[in-house]
Formats: sequence, C-alpha cells, structure tokens
Amino acid sequence: MRYYIADLHFFHANLNTKMDCRGFADAEEMNEYMIAKWNGKVRKNDEVVIIGDLSWGTAEQTGEVLKRLQGQLYLITGNHDHFAKKLDDRTSRFVWVKPYDELYDNKRKVVLCHYPIMCYNGQYRLDRKGNPKTYMLYGHVHDTQDQRLLEQFQEITRNTVIINAQGEKQHIPCNMINCFCKYSDYEPLSLDEWIACDEKRRR
Repeated sequence: MRYYIADLHFFHANLNTKMDCRGFADAEEMNEYMIAKWNGKVRKNDEVVIIGDLSWGTAEQTGEVLKRLQGQLYLITGNHDHFAKKLDDRTSRFVWVKPYDELYDNKRKVVLCHYPIMCYNGQYRLDRKGNPKTYMLYGHVHDTQDQRLLEQFQEITRNTVIINAQGEKQHIPCNMINCFCKYSDYEPLSLDEWIACDEKRRR
C-alpha cells in the first residue's frame, strides 16, 4: 500500500500555539502522537510519500525520528526540510529525495509537489466514465487563508465550461488535494482515502 502525508513539522513547537494551533503541550508530545498515528497505520513494506516539511529539527534529531517510522519512505522536499541537505546517502531512510515527482497509483497519475500547482500536468485527463485520471497532491499551505483561496480557485475552475478537442462542452477538471497532516489526524492516507477525506471536508 502507498500512503501520502504533508507538513508534519516534527519538533516545530510553535505550531501548537500559532498557525495550526495543534494543542499539544510541547513538541515532544506532538512528536510522540504523530509517530504513534503513523505506526498504527503503516506496515514495514508500505510506501509513504512525505510531501514536504517533515521536520523542523536538525539532521540528527530527524534521523532519530525516521528510525522509528515504519515503511519505505520517500521525500518531496519542502521549504522547512533543512535537514535534508545533510542526509548521508548510505544511512538515509529515504528511497529517494526530490522536489517534484509524478507517480502512478492504481492507473491514476499523481503529481507530487510541496507547493500547490494550479495548472498541473495531466489535469484534463479523464477516463471513459469521466473520472479523473490525474490528481495533484500538495502541502505547504496547512489550513490557512491560502488554502481557502485555493478552494475558491478549484470551485471556479470546476464550474468553468469549455469546448474540448471533440467539440463538446465540458467542465474543467481540477483535482488538487491538500494532504495536510491535521486533516487526517496525523495519519498517512492512501490516494483513495485522501480523495474521500477531501470530499468530506469540503461539504
């Protein structure tokens, strides 16, 4: 199974009282809760793609957390992942570290970037039943006003009608999902779980 998650921010104590208002007593309590949620879901052979801002800690501190996280780990770097510059390829827990990637998940393309991409590769691709064949998974904006603006953009885009290559009217597809860890109670989710989580949150 492959899971995705963004913006865990291990060791970032200020997120308990500012911006996210996560409500943990301190960074240690937050770290332990997130590790428990992760390991309660992820098994040894599962894949987890971290979509940026894994840790605010040093390379040494982050390395200790990584030793405790189950699964095969992949990192899309975020603006706060300073520890990644000091990773030792011989001991790193990551299969790869990249700023951007495109993967396939059950015959659907997944565009991965820490920063939301409003016009992403494959956006218009639909299957024969009209279901999306591409999803853009991102992080960075947490649950802020920027996320509200992105939601407005998606709504406007989905309600915009164009004439497609076949000369037919169609709504513009827009399938961007913010994989912000707090939306899933700090638990990595599969693509289908994120789709359901996003739909439920926006109702």
